[in-house]
Amino acid sequence: MVDFRAFRGLRPAPGRAADVACVPYDVVDTAEARERVVGKPDSLLRVTRPDVDLPDGTSLYAPEVYEAAKAAFARLIADGVLVRDEARAYYAYALTWRGRRQLGVVGLADAADYWADRIKKHEFTRPAKEDDRMRHIQAVRAHLGPVFLTFRARADLAAELAAATAGPPQVDIVADEVQHQIWPVTDPARIEAIQGAFAKLDAVYIADGHHRSAAAARVGKDAAEDDARRRFLAVAFPHDELRILPYNRVVADLNGMTPAALRARLAEDFDLTRLDGAQAPERALCYSMYLQGAWWRLTLKAHARPDPTDPVARLDVSVLQDRVLGPLLGIADPRRDERIDFVGGIRGLAELARRAGDQGVAFALHPTALEDLMAIADAGEVMPPKSTWFEPKLRSGLVISTY
Repeated sequence: MVDFRAFRGLRPAPGRAADVACVPYDVVDTAEARERVVGKPDSLLRVTRPDVDLPDGTSLYAPEVYEAAKAAFARLIADGVLVRDEARAYYAYALTWRGRRQLGVVGLADAADYWADRIKKHEFTRPAKEDDRMRHIQAVRAHLGPVFLTFRARADLAAELAAATAGPPQVDIVADEVQHQIWPVTDPARIEAIQGAFAKLDAVYIADGHHRSAAAARVGKDAAEDDARRRFLAVAFPHDELRILPYNRVVADLNGMTPAALRARLAEDFDLTRLDGAQAPERALCYSMYLQGAWWRLTLKAHARPDPTDPVARLDVSVLQDRVLGPLLGIADPRRDERIDFVGGIRGLAELARRAGDQGVAFALHPTALEDLMAIADAGEVMPPKSTWFEPKLRSGLVISTY
């Protein structure tokens, strides 16, 4: 059973959500974060990325960074920008982007579920990034951005959330072309029903936020059942409402080959077809390649197809790595090789061509299926790096939990 609870959220005061809410801390660098806080003194980005207000060259892991986060967070509370709700609640959270809506619920996940693998993972984490998030959580004594979870859709949860969102939302803002809406769910009977529905789940899955969840779980690892440190902020969406975009690849050079030689090597495992222009692949095990001003369709031949029962090997990103990036282009370790670049599908195919230029090569992939993500997590395996790009992105600061 999954323990997912209501809580008294800390939220922007009425009318202040647009001033406070910000992108996740890890989707912007210092320069981009500084641009986003211009004219926004109450942006939560000043807490999640306090380097925006520190001198150039300050290490992201310096003690003064965490002290600055603590001070900025305390100011938002002291000034009444952030206000504590009086009643325990879940928070229905809808995101609408390009005509597509997904509806989930914000609550508190349990560190014990993380360690018991009822919160399932599909990525490796880096110790330095884990340590950073843990120090940040401990400095502010809060979870500022929710971990993005998904679960196998349930009719009972869908019914409760539909009823909870029948009226107008309490928060309704548009940011980066995405509409974000919040409905507090305070009715005791509905709270009990939602908690009970989660308790019937065998597991939930991390869609995005592996470092945040790992850090939060470390903070709460030895906490008692009634210790607030044990629980961390999360938002859970049904799997059938999520949208995954591809995570495409660009390699800076051809590893000493000519374009003709690369195409000849590729033809051993793929059928190659010249395209009239940029076209995204329409199915799995099919790729679009940009090479010296031309687009090509690569379709995997039958003899090269992976074992369909292996949830990792059958991924498009795995096939590309095993058949192309590693043996042909010399990318043995895509996590560390500086010759490879990863481009989120939101940026489009033109960005791939721009980055590849005249010397490199780019590959557009079909999106990873959410069912594959869950199968890999269920098997206790991990996905190759940069396998999924979820869109739209959550906003930090609409609901915060503290301890």
